[in-house]
Order: sequence, then structure tokens, then C-alpha cells
Amino acid sequence: MAISTLEKKGIKKESIFAVPLDNRVEERKILDTLHRSDGTSLIDIGMALATAFSVIGASIGFKLAWGPIYWGLIGAFVGFVLGFAIRLFMELVIKKKKKVLKGKHSEVILIVDCEESQADIVEDILWSHFALGVAKVK
Repeated sequence: MAISTLEKKGIKKESIFAVPLDNRVEERKILDTLHRSDGTSLIDIGMALATAFSVIGASIGFKLAWGPIYWGLIGAFVGFVLGFAIRLFMELVIKKKKKVLKGKHSEVILIVDCEESQADIVEDILWSHFALGVAKVK
């Protein structure tokens, strides 16, 4: 739509160069490595539940046979495993469904060769068509 609007404003078709970016073809990996991270953490819910369960386990442990330290460690382990399982389920099942429903959209790089007097018009058209970024080169 932006390209047709630019053509209506007097930019020649030969002065517009559009390059679509390729979509990523490899699937996201669940576990991150030292050199690559996707920004999602699998242990965030696990750590929160480990803290909560360890406090509860230590509190109840005063009345149980093994004492508060062991029951606090057992509660932390159970909470971490439960939180990790919840997060893993969310990543593998729920987010995979959302990704399939959402579809994959690629971005387009648009290069427009125009006169300096037309630069503001081109910039306004691109911003009005929800461009992610616009730059001018003189």
C-alpha cells in the first residue's frame, strides 16, 4: 500500500526498490547455549515456586521428623521441578499453538530514490503506513 501511495505522489516505479527479508526456517531451541539466547527463561517460575515451597517446607518442618532444613530443601526442589515443568509445558504446547495461529510475517526493506524536496513526503507516507524505521541518506 505504501508503494502504491508513493507512486501516486509522483515517485517513479524505477526509483522504488523493495527487498523482502527471509523468514527463519529453523525452529527455536528450548535450551539456550553460551553463544545464543532467545530471551526466554525456563527457570523463572521454578525459582519463584522453589522460594515459596522452601519457606512453606521449612515452616512445616519444625513439626516433622527431619526438621526444617531438610523439609525446606525438599520444598525448594519440588517447587523448582513444578515451576520448570509448568514453564516447559507453556513453551512446548501453548506458545507453539500461538505461533502456528499467528503465522509468520517477514519484513520488507524499502529503498526509495527521490529528490530532496520529496524526502519529507516519502517519510510521512512510510510513517503513516506503520514503518518500523525510516532513515534519510543524502
